[in-house]
Amino acid sequence: MFQRVLIANRGEIALRILRACRELGVQTVAVYTKVDTDLLHLRFADEIVCISEKSYLDANSMVVAAKNHGCEAIHPGYGFLAENADFAELTEAAGLSFIGPDAGTISSMGDKSNARVTAMTFGLKLVPGSNGAVENLAEAIPIADEVGYPLVVKAARGGGGRGIRMIMKNSEFEKAFTDAQAESLALFSNGEMYIEKFLDPVRHIEVQVMGDGAGNAIHLGSRECSLQRKHQKIMEEAPAVNIPEDDLQTLLDLSVKMAEGLGYRNAGTLEFLYQEGEFYFIEMNTRLQVEHPVTECVTGIDLVKLQLEVASSGKLNLSQDEIAIEGHAIECRINAEDRHFNASPGLVYDLEMPGGPGVRVDSHLYRGYRIPHQYDSLIAKIITFDNTRHGTIARMKRALDEFMVKGIDNSTDIHKRILDHESFKNSVVDTRFLQREIV
Repeated sequence: MFQRVLIANRGEIALRILRACRELGVQTVAVYTKVDTDLLHLRFADEIVCISEKSYLDANSMVVAAKNHGCEAIHPGYGFLAENADFAELTEAAGLSFIGPDAGTISSMGDKSNARVTAMTFGLKLVPGSNGAVENLAEAIPIADEVGYPLVVKAARGGGGRGIRMIMKNSEFEKAFTDAQAESLALFSNGEMYIEKFLDPVRHIEVQVMGDGAGNAIHLGSRECSLQRKHQKIMEEAPAVNIPEDDLQTLLDLSVKMAEGLGYRNAGTLEFLYQEGEFYFIEMNTRLQVEHPVTECVTGIDLVKLQLEVASSGKLNLSQDEIAIEGHAIECRINAEDRHFNASPGLVYDLEMPGGPGVRVDSHLYRGYRIPHQYDSLIAKIITFDNTRHGTIARMKRALDEFMVKGIDNSTDIHKRILDHESFKNSVVDTRFLQREIV
């Protein structure tokens, strides 16, 4: 096992990684910015390093800090540099371990148009759309006409719901494509796009995999991620329900086959759309997911510890037969937002977190913490689990009632409305459920 790891992230995920490291006896070096000095995990790290004025995106500074402070590895968490192939390459060129896939895999799967082609070679179906990257409007228009409306234009190097436009008719295409491409260039420094048929209604299902980089991989079950706003998830569940067992098992097996065929290393997630008994591959996230706690709850496996163990040993000391899915788990992402979804930074002057059986809270909040405006508005993940989905929902309703934060607005109201909706209770949801039934 590593002796010392640099945590190249902030907020709740940085605290999550630090806790796993401490339980494994691994020392931590935590980075922070000058506008982010009050982070909770900084109190518990063995060393802290100011990395920048306000950015966590300087890959070179991260590697230099790791080397200067005696680290053997870097954990990128999610967001920021987590899916940056250059960062992974720079880390390993410096003689450090990158706790994630190798740079080649990140680059290959990070290009979503390339990932589609790769998935097809392993027997996964694709949403009808462009065969590869689309670089300009002149090339895009005939492809869009062939795919048919409505359709979706997506940034090939995008993420986090950005660089995406849904287009209902051909008269809207030119402006929407141009806007999406401009956003992609601004956010991802890449203007390559791809086009997919818009499927509706459709569910968003994902499969968690873990590989050793030498052709061995396992899955840790499925997740339901259909509850989204503007292509960003706000609530997740494990396992996915209301899917024929044989169909789901086939998907899990094909996901492992792809991970093994790629020689995939560490944690990854394959994402699919599900409609009328068919799964369609959309992308692979080459990192730990925000929603990983629901998988941990139903498998009993600490995914961050497993990441550290695989990265340090190069071995996956788990077989598929050792993975058992038991019970049900739900995660609510709590954001510092008002009822119009505007960010609500500010001072947290009072706080109460839920507890009791089957309740987990991943959060970096504390009384007196000032939420900065410069970063993502996620302030807590409330996770509940029970033997049944019904029990998990009841437990989540209780947990949300116990959660109290004063000084900022937060998004718990929308979660309560979802939990009370009959369609959700019956697990009849799709990716447009929120905008149709809740918002």
